[in-house]
Amino acid sequence: MSSRKIIVAGHVQGVGFRPFVYRLATGFKLKGNVQNQSGEVVIITHGDTETIDAFAKALILQAPPLSDPNIKSISDIENTAPETLPETLPKTFSIIPSSQSDTPDIHIPPDFFTCDDCLQEMNDPQQRRYQYPFINCTQCGPRYTIINSLPYDRPNTSMADFELCEDCRKEYENPADRRFHAQPLACEKCGPSLTFISTDKRINGNTNSLKATIEALKQGQIIGIKGVGGYHLVCDALNDEAIQALRQRKQRPHKPLAVMFPANGDDNLESVRQYADLTDEEAGLINSPQRPIVLVDTKSKSLPESIAPGLNQLGVFLPYSPLHHLLLNAWQGPLIATSGNISGEPVITDNQQAEQKLANVCDAFLQHDRPIVRPADDSVQRIVNRQVMTIRSGRGMAPLELELPRTLAEPVLAVGGHLKATVALAWNKRIVVSPHISDLDTRRGLEIFEQVINDLQNLYQVSARHIVCDAHPGYQSTRWAEKQSLAVNKTWHHHAHASVVAGQFPEFNNWLMFCWDGVGLGQDNTLWGGETFFGKPGHWRHLTGFKPFYLPGADKAGREPWRSAAALLWETGNPYRPAIEHAELAFQAWQKKVNCPQSSAAGRLFDAAASLILGIDNVSYEGQGPMQLEAVAGAPDSNSDDFISMPLLSTTQQVDRIDWSPLLPYLLDQSASSQQRSALFHNSMAQTVIDQALHYAKAHPFDGIGLSGGVFQNKKLVETITRLAEPHELNIHVPATVPVNDGGLSYGQIIEFMGIIE
Repeated sequence: MSSRKIIVAGHVQGVGFRPFVYRLATGFKLKGNVQNQSGEVVIITHGDTETIDAFAKALILQAPPLSDPNIKSISDIENTAPETLPETLPKTFSIIPSSQSDTPDIHIPPDFFTCDDCLQEMNDPQQRRYQYPFINCTQCGPRYTIINSLPYDRPNTSMADFELCEDCRKEYENPADRRFHAQPLACEKCGPSLTFISTDKRINGNTNSLKATIEALKQGQIIGIKGVGGYHLVCDALNDEAIQALRQRKQRPHKPLAVMFPANGDDNLESVRQYADLTDEEAGLINSPQRPIVLVDTKSKSLPESIAPGLNQLGVFLPYSPLHHLLLNAWQGPLIATSGNISGEPVITDNQQAEQKLANVCDAFLQHDRPIVRPADDSVQRIVNRQVMTIRSGRGMAPLELELPRTLAEPVLAVGGHLKATVALAWNKRIVVSPHISDLDTRRGLEIFEQVINDLQNLYQVSARHIVCDAHPGYQSTRWAEKQSLAVNKTWHHHAHASVVAGQFPEFNNWLMFCWDGVGLGQDNTLWGGETFFGKPGHWRHLTGFKPFYLPGADKAGREPWRSAAALLWETGNPYRPAIEHAELAFQAWQKKVNCPQSSAAGRLFDAAASLILGIDNVSYEGQGPMQLEAVAGAPDSNSDDFISMPLLSTTQQVDRIDWSPLLPYLLDQSASSQQRSALFHNSMAQTVIDQALHYAKAHPFDGIGLSGGVFQNKKLVETITRLAEPHELNIHVPATVPVNDGGLSYGQIIEFMGIIE
């Protein structure tokens, strides 16, 4: 007989781990107790030594599916053997109240999708939670978006004001029940409820509110629906008139809209497959616990073109909360479910704010009274090369907890860039990346940015001693960092991009890294974005960039692709012919180099190609031109391997340059179809990656090739690079869990900072 103390760390908070331990220990007939202690679970066991050993193994092997535990330590407890102190030993195994420890090891769970047990119960008329839109248990329901503070107990969540009824309390206090200490626990009697609000009516109650919502959707109305991490703007995905009204009211003329489908059929995807062709990997990703929006190819029986104008892909996802399931079950068809926000701002979470800010967009609202503590927009992912690529990390994924390649001496906060903002907190060997916040152009964006920074430090009980930010002095995140009292370290934008890949594949020492995006400040104070580096975090050597060109209008070029096209033509002595307003003034400014910064950005080359091939001169959202170019390049009649070689030019500045000018005659060739020219452009951009890799392999031997930056969200481009690399046995690596775009910068800044101080 022996007595042992087992400490379990990892993801053991908010996943039903303590009741699992209770049931497991009871099954092994062990005595003792289990307790939460600031992120760890401490187990005291008394019993046969072999039984305790078997119990310890089962803690890991049989752990709840949402948990990710690891045994931190097992130690003997002296002077408590049964024969020495029988009067002090417990007679049973129990769960005791949580306590704080001096050295917390905290893991914040993300918001979980509704589990099968709760769905079955919700759809069973014999159950007391039949059709209840807030049903949950220890294996599902909101977490990150309702936690005010730790330990993760009900009084520390936004459920604190919902007093449990007698029936719910019995479940909550019964260690054998799957709802034991399920903190969001509720039912119709004691929990949150729905309210439908329109200009002429207010309907209370879950059943009637849902009915009113369905009726409003049938009438073509746009409904603001409060979910888990914020609001969705919802309308009938088969009603083109409603979709156009949504676009007009939200001033979002072209940006693709996400579509939520009912979960039906053997694999939940019967409805999705009516409108999209799914690979096995895409089907698995749509059904994954994160329940992300997944970008998939559309099929001939398509939804209205107005959902994703000019694109051949659709963002699809399944219901993940009980409310969404009830809504889609009643509707039995696809619904537009796009972020409920003012464009560029974080998703709205507050009832009153929603009714004020979205009053000109929504015809009605489906509200509920469970407060959302902090926003978490939907995650967005796609399958590239049969692997997951993250476009936006949010609800279901974040906070994203990863392991660092080595231990940090002091905690560090990284504040990312200016667009697609995230922040990251790192300490010891851990890093936590926040959900997507928003761009930082608005007051509310900055408010949520600061809230998330404070929340991460408060929840994880870690205070940063250093701040890492982008070197660009105009970024709001940089300005915020400079106002703080902590030491600030600045990293170069594309070094951080490079370090995103290096951090995710620490087994490689030296990299050939391609960092392609729209804009980022370079070390020579020009606008980089088509760079090749050799080395490792903190030690990047700039080998190559695209040949720079002067960009008329500077930042305007991001929304006016014609400016990039004109810049390339003027740079090569060619006229820019389309009748564009302000083109002549732009040319005069370009000649004098007034407001015409130099750029080497691959993203601007894609913009130029979209303008010259597809006639896309102005866009309403970032990346619109390149996304439509990708769609055309992937058309069946354009799958050719033809490419135009772009020479590598040596210069006196120790940085080689890729000459893009041979592409121009082919981009302008009207005798070739837009599909052929688009495919040729993608092939040529992919081939230059291979050409550089072969050119530099001897002088700069590398272990891996990395692709990072927003341009590499392009599936056609990445898969072409990978295919061309195979005959040369070149291994291509792209970020997976961390966003490949600027949403990954905060993570990359931490990795780069660690390389600098190494």
